[in-house]
Amino acid sequence: MKTYNKSCCCSVNKNKSIYDIEVMAQGNKPVKLKEYKGKVLLIVNTASKCGFTPQYADLEALNKRYAERGLVILDFPCNQFGGQSPESDEETTKFCQLNYDTTFPQFKKLEVNGANESPLYTYLKAQKGFAGFDQSHPITPKLEQILSEVDPDYASKADIKWNFTKFLVDREGKVVERFEPMTDMATVAKAIEALL
Repeated sequence: MKTYNKSCCCSVNKNKSIYDIEVMAQGNKPVKLKEYKGKVLLIVNTASKCGFTPQYADLEALNKRYAERGLVILDFPCNQFGGQSPESDEETTKFCQLNYDTTFPQFKKLEVNGANESPLYTYLKAQKGFAGFDQSHPITPKLEQILSEVDPDYASKADIKWNFTKFLVDREGKVVERFEPMTDMATVAKAIEALL
C-alpha cells in the first residue's frame, strides 16, 4: 500500500472549489464536477473483489431512494488496496451492473493516495481527514493491524485507508462528512437525508 504524503494535503488551496476539479469518465472522457453543482454528492472509492463490495447494493438502494431528490453517487474504482479491483473499467462496470444492478455514474479507475493520486482525492482529504474507524465493526481490529504493520502512524494521516471510503458533499460543494468503510449505511443515509 502506498503511503500518504501529508504535505500533499497542505498544498491544496482551501479556497478551491470541488467544482473546479475535472475527473475522467470511462473511455477517457473528461468530466467537470461543476456538472453536479446543486446536487448532493456521495463520492466513493470502490473495488470489485473486496469484503466491502456488497456495499454496492446499499449504494444502489441509496441511489434509488434519493436520486430524484438530488443525490448523485460518484463511483471511482481503485486498485490500491490489496489489488482488489484488477479488471478493466468496462469489466468493472459489467460486474457491478450484473451483480448489483448499479445505475449511478462509474468513472475511470484512479488512485486515491500517493504520487499519482487524483486531484479530487487530494482535495477531499484536505477537507476531511481520517477520524478513526467504527470500533464496533468486527473487521476493524484486523484492518487496524494490517494498516499499522505498513505504517505505525497511519491514524495520524489523512490518506484513504481502504475501499469504500465515502465523502458526502452538500449542494454548495462543501465536503461535510467522511465515512470509513465500516460506517453503518443507515448512518450514511441519515446524513444524506439531512442535506436533501
